Amino acid sequence: MAGHRADFQYEIYLRGMTGEVPRLPTDMSRLEELTERRLGPGPVGYVAGSAGNGSTARANRAALDRRRIVPRMLRDVHERDLSAEVLGRTLSAPLALAPVGVLSIMHPEAETAAALAAAAQGVPFVLSSASSTPMEQVAEAMGDAERWFQLYWAKDREVTRSFLERARACGFGVLVVTLDTPLLAWRPRDLDQAYLPFLRGVGTANYFTDPAFLSGLAKPVHEDLDAAVLRFVDLFADPGKTWPDLAFLREHWDGPIVLKGVLHPDDARAAADAGMDGVVVSNHGGRQVAGAIAAADALPGVAAAIGDRLSVLFDSGVRTGDDVFKALALGARAVLLGRPYVYGLGLDGRAGVEHVIRCVLAEFDLTLALSGHAAPATVSAADLVEGAR
Repeated sequence: MAGHRADFQYEIYLRGMTGEVPRLPTDMSRLEELTERRLGPGPVGYVAGSAGNGSTARANRAALDRRRIVPRMLRDVHERDLSAEVLGRTLSAPLALAPVGVLSIMHPEAETAAALAAAAQGVPFVLSSASSTPMEQVAEAMGDAERWFQLYWAKDREVTRSFLERARACGFGVLVVTLDTPLLAWRPRDLDQAYLPFLRGVGTANYFTDPAFLSGLAKPVHEDLDAAVLRFVDLFADPGKTWPDLAFLREHWDGPIVLKGVLHPDDARAAADAGMDGVVVSNHGGRQVAGAIAAADALPGVAAAIGDRLSVLFDSGVRTGDDVFKALALGARAVLLGRPYVYGLGLDGRAGVEHVIRCVLAEFDLTLALSGHAAPATVSAADLVEGAR
């Protein structure tokens, strides 16, 4: 990207000279409240909700807030380069859009709008298996832009094999395998609304267009939606999977494979021993295990265990540019941004997603420079202290 990401603030100020102010807040922590007011309780609850009483989601934020940045002075930060080497790729910044399913509940343009925003801003888009839009359609819209595919590992091997073949054929370069959702967690906000979009055939586009999935149906989807939904529910995830099963994925995917949901150093070592290329330190944004360790508290241990062998990525609780800085200091090479961009999508479509990306990266650029760094690679644990718990 030309210039510095921080220049976005001056663009905003200059537009203000003609009376124009941003359509959305520039404080990303305000987006959830605004989305709550504008969208229905079902969709908002599905995105914003967490497992149990929300303790893990709160812990994610507390763990990031507890760490404080120690700025250093009189370092040359006039010219900055935010690029990062991740999984054999040079990213324009250490940021990607996390996989989030069923985006059509937030905006009719769904995954396509988010993918186009990511492409326009030069960050990778990670498409969820549970998207509202078939992977081929998203890939066509993105052209040559960097895109990764997130896999929910189905019980049916042929469906999994077919997903991998399709994703590879339409240019998804990295496979992100979510491990922490072999079962749906107890999520009171969804339960109180009896709201699960999959049961309405929403978020099933990749399945309902998959030849291996369709071969298991007696009738086409449009003739018997209930049967298609039941087949989807039956094979969506598999709590019987174990570490040796990773060999199947390695056999059928020749690009980088990243395991998402790793929180324990021993699991990170097992990923390395299994020939994986990276892990995402994540607790699914607090959506899977109530009372779980905060992702930022787990990150240093995982990075110390395998950071010299695999790419360590991070998500869960990230809202701001300083959160990105802190994640890098704790050992991540890049960060996946989830809920904020989904709120941006719900509030203003593709433009809303672009706004979120630009805000987060502008704030990250400024935090980097004002803390005495000209590139992400120089950020380390020495730049943080821990405050009161």
